[in-house]
Amino acid sequence: MFQGACADALALYTRVFPDARVENLQHAGDGTVRGATLHLTPTLSVRVSDSPPVHSFTFTPSTSLFVDCTDTAEFETLYAGLSDGGEILMPPGDYGFSVRFAWLNDRHGVSWQLNVPA
Repeated sequence: MFQGACADALALYTRVFPDARVENLQHAGDGTVRGATLHLTPTLSVRVSDSPPVHSFTFTPSTSLFVDCTDTAEFETLYAGLSDGGEILMPPGDYGFSVRFAWLNDRHGVSWQLNVPA
């Protein structure tokens, strides 16, 4: 749930994820996103929207989207796109449980764990 930045977030995610697509996009009268389904990968889909009321909470890293990348090239592409303007929580590296892993918040505050399985 975004606060007016859902359309920008959808543009980022569909640019960064090569197979991403948006379905059932509905706009409110003020141009915000009333709701949509974002398909990031064949196995990862999320429902997104802008929140009509302003609220004091935002996204938190305690809930993050975990993406298993097929190889390091895909990892680097996703990392570059999602980290641009964001916050790095764990920089790319080998943490012993994968070939390459990073945890970050994108510029919209959405938390991502990117992984290249061993």
